[in-house]
Amino acid sequence: MTRTRAVALATTALLGALLGACGQPGRPGAAVPAGPDRVAAAAGGEIVPGAPELTTAVVPDLGTVLADGDGLTLYRSDRDTNDPPTSTCDGDCARRWPPALADSVDVRSQGVDQALLGTLDRPDGTRQVTVAGWPVYHFAADTAPGRAGGQGADGTWFAAAPNGRKALPPTADLALATASVGALGTVLTDRTGMTLYRSERDTTDPPTSTCEDACALRWPPLLVGSPDFGVQGVDRSLVGTTTRADGRLQVTVAGRPLYLFAGDRLCGDAGGQGLDGVWFAARTDGSRA
Repeated sequence: MTRTRAVALATTALLGALLGACGQPGRPGAAVPAGPDRVAAAAGGEIVPGAPELTTAVVPDLGTVLADGDGLTLYRSDRDTNDPPTSTCDGDCARRWPPALADSVDVRSQGVDQALLGTLDRPDGTRQVTVAGWPVYHFAADTAPGRAGGQGADGTWFAAAPNGRKALPPTADLALATASVGALGTVLTDRTGMTLYRSERDTTDPPTSTCEDACALRWPPLLVGSPDFGVQGVDRSLVGTTTRADGRLQVTVAGRPLYLFAGDRLCGDAGGQGLDGVWFAARTDGSRA
């Protein structure tokens, strides 16, 4: 077996591990998401100070969705209205679908158009977050980021997209999306929500990757089968590809080749940020986070 072939197979294996891990429960010893506590607080009507911080996340088979500050998927109901913003979910319904609450009319957000955000007053005196007028909710059975167990429930409940509409399943060819990752803000991700990086050693004119062999094992390139691939949340005019030394196509944004980091195991991980003073999570315009 040639060295190039061995590297390709190893890279594929690493990618499989990365993709399969995204959105799954934490490993033993991993930090436990704070999400369930926030859901419980919302169900009881108690507002957690400073919450919620509205973000975006990538859910397998749904693409980019609205999420709370802990990465938990947020939903909307077809029984509600957005003009005027009205929630029809109280009592037992609100225990199963805890409303996303705000402690102020000014909802803090990352990766969501602030102009779309608002609140409505619920009968119990709490404030519920609205996006494009639609009230948003948690699903009590979702206990970790990357889950969307409430999708399609009762033919009424659907994960909310960042524009307040229903989240649509990504096309089969989706390769590039976005999500909010901690203090980094909105960054580029692959279709399953894994953070994407750029290298200061690469060039943009022409787009050229300098990461091969052992480097590509640690930093697997984001590969596509053809230049025609799906993009979500990124200006398509900035997106392209570069041909690697082995002939495969690597995705670029603003001419920057994109990579995963082999040390990231779950959606929202960004362990490669700043490594060697060279590697940085990539923003939607190709700049470094």
